[in-house]
Amino acid sequence: MKRTFLLVMAALAALALFGGLVHAVLVLAQLSTPAAKTVYGATTGRLWASAAAVLALISFVLGARALRQSWVVRDGSGRRGALGALGLGLVAAINGGLNLGAAQGGPGSGNGVVGAAGALVLGLIAAALGMVALARLRRSAKADLPGEVG
Repeated sequence: MKRTFLLVMAALAALALFGGLVHAVLVLAQLSTPAAKTVYGATTGRLWASAAAVLALISFVLGARALRQSWVVRDGSGRRGALGALGLGLVAAINGGLNLGAAQGGPGSGNGVVGAAGALVLGLIAAALGMVALARLRRSAKADLPGEVG
């Protein structure tokens, strides 16, 4: 019961931090004020931002699994996931940034700025996870070499 409570609280804290980072990105891009007239439906900006956000989510999952793999197994089998998280995370972050740069209005304008900011933040987090997993895998591979002192 205590562990479950701690996990739920950690997940809520991570979600609040993610929301705060997305808001900070919107403020830095000067796109945080809502649009005067809300646009409904799927627009190209929203579809672009959604695709980038899905790519960022996939890369985050890859990075988390690769990081877990590098902690548990230490045989180099998480290398593909780490490289995938690094590459896809950077692509998602770049697409989110490009969408934010091309946007001409805030939330509700149909430009997909909230999804783009989310993709930017989550893509950078995923790329960082991939880099940490790669570093751990390199360190464990170096320690496994004969004659090396780890």
